[in-house]
Amino acid sequence: MGPVRQLKRRSRLPAVAGICLLLAAAGIGSATAPVWAEEKLPSEASAPMRSVSGLAVPVLQPLELGVTPLDGATGVNPASLPAVKAVNGRVLEVTLRPENGGGPVPGSLSADGSTWTAEQPLDFDTVYRYRFTIVDGAGRTTVREQRFTTVAAANEADAALYPRAGSTLGAGQPLEIIFSEPVKNKEALERAVTVTASSGQPVAWHWYSDRRARIRPETFWAANATVSVDLRLFGVDFGNGMVGNADTRIGYTVGPQRIAVVDDTTKTMNVYIDGALARTAPVTLGGEDWLSPTGYAVIMEQERSSRFNAGSIGLKPGDKGYYPPLTVEYANRLTTSGVYVHQALESAWGAVGRANVSHGCVGLLPADAAWFFATMKPGDVVQTLNTGAPPVEPLEGFGDWNIPWNVYAKR
Repeated sequence: MGPVRQLKRRSRLPAVAGICLLLAAAGIGSATAPVWAEEKLPSEASAPMRSVSGLAVPVLQPLELGVTPLDGATGVNPASLPAVKAVNGRVLEVTLRPENGGGPVPGSLSADGSTWTAEQPLDFDTVYRYRFTIVDGAGRTTVREQRFTTVAAANEADAALYPRAGSTLGAGQPLEIIFSEPVKNKEALERAVTVTASSGQPVAWHWYSDRRARIRPETFWAANATVSVDLRLFGVDFGNGMVGNADTRIGYTVGPQRIAVVDDTTKTMNVYIDGALARTAPVTLGGEDWLSPTGYAVIMEQERSSRFNAGSIGLKPGDKGYYPPLTVEYANRLTTSGVYVHQALESAWGAVGRANVSHGCVGLLPADAAWFFATMKPGDVVQTLNTGAPPVEPLEGFGDWNIPWNVYAKR
């Protein structure tokens, strides 16, 4: 399994979008607030609807026009929905299209004809041109054009989710999101991602860096549940001018809840499937110089045969504990540093269930190793007890379950 990128569109207006107020008096002009016409107001003393002489307020309210984004705006969030609003008037027609070619952006008018709003998000790094026609209360029409530019492609931000879409989750598999750009606005990102489990289990985020976050429930995923992840990242402000470029929805199923409990005190492994004991097997663990880590680990990957090299754990010829490259059978990786559950070497079979002789791995006899490999799957849980070593670090694989829930859930 590997990260997958599969994302697509939506979100919110940037600070650069604003309101451009225009006034229809002697034509429509651009301003930051309504501007009254400078010419003297006409006398309405002789108007049929007036009964007193002298100056009075205009009978027609001035037309004000609100347009988003502003004329000439740059760095516009493509998730923003451009809009044209006429106050004391109506919008007759609006055309919004890429300046360098392409079809118009679809939009709709409000029931009272006062507001036109785009109905789909825009493209990144594109110059758009507005052309709109409005009419005031006296029936006078005005046509106006303006333009703006969306966020450059260099400011697009992406995300990849692990495991791959459609995978079957093991009970202990956290979801991991890797962001292409540092996330400064973490709260906004969390709001934009919804994780729903059919089991009703709530989840929490844990940020390991500005680009890496993991998500898990308080207890292991319920057996046979479905989990959906809705990433609505299009247009989300990551911070530092970076904007999410896509939305996606990803679904998973959860397999049976398989948990192996290894106890150094008894030198045994008990494997439970959906809470029922399925197998008990003797084990050998890490010797006194190479204690097996305690706590929870999650199976990362499985290899029928795996090549082991002492150099991967920092040993070289002549060092205590060095061994030449060798092949082990039924290898189930628990940590990036090389802790596995695997078939013990033939020279260690006599120690299985009696003494610890490994370099930190969990060693099994051939029949038990073959059964474990065939039964357990990536994402399943291995808990190790009573070795005297500290727990597996969270990023040494998926040691997230060794962080207390009330700590894990804190940003």
